[in-house]
Amino acid sequence: MDFDVAAPDPAGMVASLSSLGYSLPAAVADLVDNSVSAEARNIDVDFTWDGRSSWIAVTDDGRGMTEPELVTAMTVAARGPSAERSATDLGRFGVGLKSASFSQCRKLTVATVRDGVWHVRTWDLGVVEHYKEWRLLHDPGDTTTALLRRIAGSMQHGTIVLWEQLSGYHNTAVARDDEKTQAQFYAEAERTEAHLAMVFARFLQRPARCRIRVRGSALSPWDPFLSKHPSVQRIPWEPLPLGSESVRVEPFVLPTAQRLSAAEYESAAGRKGWLGQQGFYVYRRDRLILAGDWLGIRGLRREEKYNLARIAVDIPAETDADWGVDVRKASVVPPVSLRRHLERIARHTREVASRSARQRGQVVSRAHGDPLKFAWNVKRLDGRIVLRINRKHPLVKAATDDQGGNPDVVRSMIRLLEETVPITALRLLHETDTVDDPEPFGGPGPAAPETVDIARQVYEALLGQGRSPEDARGVLSSMPPFDEQQGFWNS
Repeated sequence: MDFDVAAPDPAGMVASLSSLGYSLPAAVADLVDNSVSAEARNIDVDFTWDGRSSWIAVTDDGRGMTEPELVTAMTVAARGPSAERSATDLGRFGVGLKSASFSQCRKLTVATVRDGVWHVRTWDLGVVEHYKEWRLLHDPGDTTTALLRRIAGSMQHGTIVLWEQLSGYHNTAVARDDEKTQAQFYAEAERTEAHLAMVFARFLQRPARCRIRVRGSALSPWDPFLSKHPSVQRIPWEPLPLGSESVRVEPFVLPTAQRLSAAEYESAAGRKGWLGQQGFYVYRRDRLILAGDWLGIRGLRREEKYNLARIAVDIPAETDADWGVDVRKASVVPPVSLRRHLERIARHTREVASRSARQRGQVVSRAHGDPLKFAWNVKRLDGRIVLRINRKHPLVKAATDDQGGNPDVVRSMIRLLEETVPITALRLLHETDTVDDPEPFGGPGPAAPETVDIARQVYEALLGQGRSPEDARGVLSSMPPFDEQQGFWNS
C-alpha cells in the first residue's frame, strides 16, 4: 500500500484550535468539565489582574494525574470521540483543554499532584511556532513555577490549570494601572461566574457533589425552570427512544411576573432576558450544553407570549454523535427521528405558556377591565379570598331583573357559572398552578351546541339591555370562555 504521511503543521494546528469560537466563559467551563470528570469536590476559578501579566487559573481537589496521564491530557486529540470514558467524564473529543486554552492564552501550564507527587507540563505557543514542533515543556520557567507554588499551597491531590499571556491583554501595551481595562477584565469574570452557575447548576444544587468558587465567592445555581417555586407548572415528562438509549424531555411553564418577587423575576430572566431564555435546555450528564433555544425547529421562533416556556432535554452521552454535539459543547442538532416529537412537545408547552400568561392578564383585568366580561369577581380582602357573582354580567343581570321569569335564562346562567369557576384566579392567589385545571365547555375550538345556546342567551340579554347586534357580538367575542371558542359571535 502506497501512502504519504501528511502531518499537520503545528503552527497551523494551533491557529485552527485557537479560532474555534470559544467565549471566555465557555472556555473556562471546559476546564471545569475536566475538574468534574476528576471527581473534584471543590473547584476554584481565579482571575488576577496584573496588566500584561494577568492570569487565570482553575484549581481542583480531584484525584490528580500520573505523569503519563498528564502527557496524554496535554496531547491534542489523544482520545477520539468513540473512546471509552467513565460515567463522570464530560469530555468527548480530547481537545477541550487545549482548544479552550489556546483560544484564551499563549501559555498553558498544567500542574497535577497525586499522593503528594507533582508533575508539570507547559504549552508555550511561541516555542511551538518557533521550532515547528509540538514541544511540551517540562519546565514552565521561574515566574510560572513561583505562581504555581503560591496557588497550590499544601495540596496533596488535584490539578491546577494556569493561563498566562492572555489573549487581548498580553499583546497590548496595557499597563497595570489601566483602570478601564482592569474593569473589563473583571467584568469578564462576572460573566464567567453567571455562565458557570447556569451550566453546572445541577451539580451546585447538591453541594456534596461539587462546589465552585469564582474569585473566592461560592456560586449559587441558576435554575432556569424555577423547579422549587410552588407556582411552576410541570408538564409530565416523556422518554423519547433513540436507538438503544432514551432521551428525557420535561417541559416547564414558569409563573407569571405577578407570582414572583422582584428578585425572583430578575433572576429568572437570566443573562439573555426572558425572551432569550425561552426554549429547550439540553443537558448531557447533568452538564448544560445549550440554553434557551428552539433547536431550529421550523415555525418555532421567540415570541413574548411564549416567555414562560422552558423545556429540559437530557441526552445520554452515548448519543453525542446523534445530536451533533460540537467541540465547544455549545451547540446541538437534534436527530431527525426526534424532531417531530420535540416539535409536538414544544408546541404544546408554548400553548400552555401562552394561555397561562393570557389568563393572568384576565385575572388582572377582573379588577380593572370591563365588568361585562366575567361571571365571577375574585378579590383578596383582609387576608381572605372572596368570590362574588358579578351582578353586572348581562346574563346575571337579566335573571335578577326578572325579565318575565324566563327559566332558560336562569338555567343558562347556572351552567355558565358552573363552567367558569375561576380556578386560575384562585390558584394565582392561593395555590400551585397545574395543567389539569378544568377548561370551560371543553376548551378552545368549535363551540358545542350547549355553548352556543348559552352564548345566545347572553347575546339576547345584551340586546335587551340596549346593545346593538354588532356591539353585542363584540362583547361576546371578548368574554371568557367564548373568546377562545368559535361561534356566531366571531364568525
